[in-house]
Formats: sequence, structure tokens, C-alpha cells
Amino acid sequence: MLQYRFNWKTLSLIAGITWWRFYFQLFPGAIKGPQVIEFLEHLLRHLRRPLLVIWDGLPAHRSALVRDFVVAQGDRLVLEWLPGYAPELNAVEHIWSYLKQNELPNLCPQELWELSTAARDALRRMRRRPTLVAAFWKQADLF
Repeated sequence: MLQYRFNWKTLSLIAGITWWRFYFQLFPGAIKGPQVIEFLEHLLRHLRRPLLVIWDGLPAHRSALVRDFVVAQGDRLVLEWLPGYAPELNAVEHIWSYLKQNELPNLCPQELWELSTAARDALRRMRRRPTLVAAFWKQADLF
């Protein structure tokens, strides 16, 4: 029997999804307020219209640092909150599920950079598939 242990928590991913595409960033360690702000700035640069951000209960989403950033954006960012622990309603959770189950299920990296490279490559392939992105929304059944 082959056993392999790798701590997935050493690499964190954050994503935002539109009807036709998703955007992502990878970070070593946990996602905290500064990483959330960095990602929101990334989205604001690429999507030049007001953004509706639907958030789950990640503590970093509720941090004072993030709250102040969102307020400073004025009407550019509108926040809505998912109910407590409802991953099935979160389209981004379906991205992570697909990534782990279909793109990286047998990956056994020796180093964090190998995991990062494989995840980045897989996510880039995934987001070039509009029917797959649409399926993440359909699975979330939000609209």
C-alpha cells in the first residue's frame, strides 16, 4: 500500500468567479486580511465594473482591515454573505472540489513549489473551459 502525506494547508487558494471565468491567486500559509485585500485589488484591476462579492464565513472576510478596505471602495464593491456553513451554495467551493478530485487527485509533490505549479497550471486549464465554469454555478444553485 502506498501512503503519502502532504499538508494541503501549506498552500492556500483564493478565487472569485464570474458567469464566464474565474480568477484566482495562490498564497503560502493561511488566507488572512492582507491576502484578501491583495486579491480584491487584483479583481478590481481586471474587472472594471462594480463587483458583487458573495462571501462565506472565513474570518479574514470579517477582519477590520478588510472591512476598512471595502468601505474605501465605495460603490465599487457590494458584499453579500452566504448563510453559516453552506459550502454547497458557494460556487468557488466547487472549483476547489473539482481541482482536488479531477485535476490533482494523484499528485504527490515533494516540495511546496511543485504543488503550487501543478495547482496553478490546473486552474488555468480549468478556467479556459466556459462550460466547466458554468457548471460550478449550476452546482451552487444560487440563481
